[in-house]
Amino acid sequence: MKNLAIARRYAKALLIIGKQDGQTEKYRQELEGMTILMDRNRQLAGMISNPLYNIDERRQVFQKVIQKLKLTKVTTSFLMLLFDKGRIAFISSINDFYQNLADELKGIARASLVSAQKLSDETIEKIRAALSKKTGKEITLEVTQDPSLIGGVVTRIGDLVLDGSIKTQLLKMKESLKRGESA
Repeated sequence: MKNLAIARRYAKALLIIGKQDGQTEKYRQELEGMTILMDRNRQLAGMISNPLYNIDERRQVFQKVIQKLKLTKVTTSFLMLLFDKGRIAFISSINDFYQNLADELKGIARASLVSAQKLSDETIEKIRAALSKKTGKEITLEVTQDPSLIGGVVTRIGDLVLDGSIKTQLLKMKESLKRGESA
């Protein structure tokens, strides 16, 4: 829990700078790019964040990586601050918080839509529009399939879960029957 609070604090700090200098989207792209690089190259990430390696050598490697990416001064300073404070291992969480905060700033909400079968583009758009109307925000939908749902859909927007799956309805029915039998 403490790590999430730390990640949120760093993400908010970068967002405040982005709002002040109008570079919120640029920092979003650069932070996302570095996060993807670190996620895809676990060896590099491990070397940079592993305290068993010499800190000066780790710092030099990290600076060279940043230089090759040609990031803005603010993102470069931000990433070096994370490194110097021993927080670079939190980059993925910081990026997640930053992405969400930047979306909020633009009035965008990210949602996931899981369905048992493939949905038509028209159906997906209707669901997206309904969610947009319900939240008052522009909705970006990530659509996936899960045949174990049997039928229906499950939608998540932040902490809100709208579960209209047949699997859940059957589980609720089962629980209701159990309570009826034991009464």
